This record gives sequence, C-alpha cells and structure tokens, in this order.
Amino acid sequence: MANLRPAAAAARFPFLEATITQLQSRLQAGRLTTRTLAAAYLARIEEIDRHGPKINSIIEVNPDALRLAAELDRERKAGTVRGPLHGIPVLLKDNIATADRMQTTAGSLALLGAKAPRDAFVAARLRASGALILGKTNLSEWANIRSSRSSSGWSGRGGLTRNPYALDRSASGSSSGTAVSIAANLAVAGVGTETDGSITSPASACGIVGLKPTVGLVSRDGIVPISHSQDTAGPMARSVTDAALVLAAIAGTDPRDTTTAGAPPPIDYAAGLDADSLRGVRLGVVRNVGIRHAEVAALFDAQLAVLRAAGAELVDPVEVQNLAKVRPYEFEVLLTELKADLNAYLAEFGNGAKVASLADVIAFNEANRAREMPLFGQEFFIQAQAKGDLTNTTYLDALANSRRFARAEGLDAALKEQRVEALVAPTGGLAWLVDPINGDANTGSFSTPAAVAGYPHLTVPMGFVNGLPAAISFVGPAWSEAALLRYGFAFEQATRARRAPVFPRSVTPKA
Repeated sequence: MANLRPAAAAARFPFLEATITQLQSRLQAGRLTTRTLAAAYLARIEEIDRHGPKINSIIEVNPDALRLAAELDRERKAGTVRGPLHGIPVLLKDNIATADRMQTTAGSLALLGAKAPRDAFVAARLRASGALILGKTNLSEWANIRSSRSSSGWSGRGGLTRNPYALDRSASGSSSGTAVSIAANLAVAGVGTETDGSITSPASACGIVGLKPTVGLVSRDGIVPISHSQDTAGPMARSVTDAALVLAAIAGTDPRDTTTAGAPPPIDYAAGLDADSLRGVRLGVVRNVGIRHAEVAALFDAQLAVLRAAGAELVDPVEVQNLAKVRPYEFEVLLTELKADLNAYLAEFGNGAKVASLADVIAFNEANRAREMPLFGQEFFIQAQAKGDLTNTTYLDALANSRRFARAEGLDAALKEQRVEALVAPTGGLAWLVDPINGDANTGSFSTPAAVAGYPHLTVPMGFVNGLPAAISFVGPAWSEAALLRYGFAFEQATRARRAPVFPRSVTPKA
C-alpha cells in the first residue's frame, strides 16, 4: 500500500497521541501554553485535514480559538485552573449548538445562518470546565436519518469524511468527523452523538474509544435531534482515561432535559480506573451480532483470552434475545420522534435558518437537489413527515414494544439470567469501501440493543485486520458507565491495541 507524503510529517507532530493528563502536566509546569497547543492543532488541521490526505473531518474551525486560548492561559497564570480539561482543545460534532461565530448545521445547507440563542448544555459544560472548543466536525448529514441509501460521513455542507486508515473506506457514521479527527490527532478529544451506533460505529472503524452513555446522563439540550428516546451525546477519545475525563465534564442534571432528572450525580470517572479492574468480573460473551468477517471473529476470540488472563470470568455464549423484533418498532419510534423533536428544535434554535420545520427541510432539499441530494434522497424524511404526533397509538405501541424487547426481554434478561455484570462482543465489522451509488454496506453491529434500551455502550480498540481497526464492546445496565470504563481501561492497558493512522490511499489488495 502506498502512503501519502504527509504521513511522514504527521509523525513529527509534537503532540502525536498526547493524552489530557500528559498535556495538563506540561501546561501546569509552564512548559506549554494553550495558545501554542491550539496553534499546533490548527496547523495540523490545515496540513492533514484540508490538504495532504485531505480527510475532511473538520467542517469549521473556531475563528476565536487563539483568542480564547490566550484567555485560558491568562486564567492559569492568575492561579485559576477549572479542572483537568482547562486549556485542552476539543472538537464538537456539528449538531451541537454553540452561541459563537461558528455555525450549527447538522451538515445541512438548510441550517446555514441559524443563530443559536445559547450554547447547548454540552458546549456550556465544556466551556465551564476550561476546555477550548477548537471547531466543529463533519458528520453524516442530519445524523444519518435522511435515507436508507446514505453514504456515512457525507453532508451537503461538508462533503465526504475519509477514513484515515484507508482513504477509500468509510469512516462510518454519523459522528464520522469526530472519530476521524481524534484518530488523526487533530484535537485531544471530542464529543459525538448517537441514536443507534453513531458514536460506537465510527469509533470502532477509526480506531478510537467511544462511549454512548445511558440516555439521561448527558443533556440533549441544544443538539439537533432525531429521537428523545434514544439520542445522547458522548465522549470520543484516543484513550479510556480521556473519555472518562470528558464524560465527567459533560454529564449533569439539566432542567431543559427532564430525562437527566433521573440520573445519578456526575462523578470522577477517571479516578476509579485500574488495570486490575477485570479481576473477578463476570462477563457475558455475545456472538449473535451479525459479524460475518472470520478474521474479526478470530481477533475477538484472541482478546477473550486477554480478558481471562486479566481475571475476568467469561460466560460464553450469552444470547441477547429479540434483536430482530426490536428493529421495526425502533424505526417507527425514530421517524415519529424525528418530526416532533426537529420541529421543536428549529422553533428554538433555528432563528436565521432557511427552514422552520421538517416540511421546510424536505422542500429545501428538493429545491436544492444538486447540492443536497447528489448521492441519495430523503425518503426517511418524507416518511417521518407523514407520521402522527406523539399521542398516536401506533407510536406509543412501538415505543413500548421496542423498550420491552431491548430491555426486559433483551439486555436485562441476558444480564440477569446469566448473572453477568456486562456483555462483550465485537463492536462491528471492518470499514467498507465508500460506494456513492449503493450507499453503506452492512458489516454487522452490536449497537442496537444498548441504543434502543438507552443503556451505556463503550467501544475500545482491540487490534487490526488487514490494516483496518476493529473494536470490542462493553455493554451494561443503565448508569453503569463507571464500571464499563473500568473494564475498558483494564482491557486497554493489557492490549495497547491503538496506533495512529498513516493515511494510506487503500488497504485493498490489487487483483
């Protein structure tokens, strides 16, 4: 495989694979400033993202980044350090509203010009923690709810994000830009969002850690929605520790999102991380997740031996029942909630946009077909527009059934009957070749049970197959983030499977 010349330059980047703790140590010692750090990442974005391999993961950089960095440096010099993220450059997915000079568009040209009345809760929490919001990342437009034939990582505003481990392969979605940018060391950490697989799948395909929290642990206020039943924001990072630090910053109760009222108070998730955390833990091994690649299965089996060596007791196999029953009900819920939730978001955050409702978005896409629908259509939007409101019996029955099959008769049953503390499985298959004609390929996934149940799902790199990343998933009951992070950390320390990409054009053997 031929590597692009910028790969050599990438290796010279002074902060390659740097962690939050490492950078914080240098900042505190006065050997580094946030302004210097931000300038280095901005230069790398220009070199790697905009030119060179042109992975196209950043939809917009923060025009005030260097000024804000200097302010954070002044705070530090004056003796104020807000926490472990103070002065750390992070990236946000472009469906998380910021009340600054950046846009919030979900990748759609229809939302250009919208002026957010305030930061999303997640953005506000990051700023309060001292993090530097360096920019917004590209995504699958509208978080990949527009069409059944979409190409993940493509948006009308941002174009196609490329996988840094093979530029001709998908980065998956919808948090593709966040996954790619963090994998490529364009920032220290990022925040993505997930409805079903949109954090865990691109994290797996791009060789990073991704955590989809329990729905309600992190507020959805100010995030372009799909479904209030399943949407959540979550951390994406190169290490479990960094993901834990970001999660602690963004979690919290928010009166604007009533789901957060039932969440436990945020804790220091990084404090409990221990390389010996798997000892005595009983884990269930799930194999009915549709992963058809034999080498991924073999790699997963090899990593099960690592779990055993680390002291875990494995129950193999554990079958999660009713997976096939969940999906049609889930789809009904997503389409019905999309219509209601997007209309509500636009009423509050859409001032200045070209649209004020889902119906307007559909009309805008039709009027701008050449720019918005050159690859795939919007049949899911049209179906959503035809749905009833949230009191509709069909919707309410679908919601009840999807939760029943995913929770009580799905994950809850598997965890309880086998007396296991968490489930492990391959997160998904390998990144597929980009196909703008047919759209995404189905390589298998373990995202749906936790997504529909609203339970936490952690994915951690477990190695490579033919140069492409593969990952292992840890899924547990509601509010078990701290435990999953401990298990993932112990696995990460035992395997050290992550490695930085070098941006090959392809890993596909020539015929």
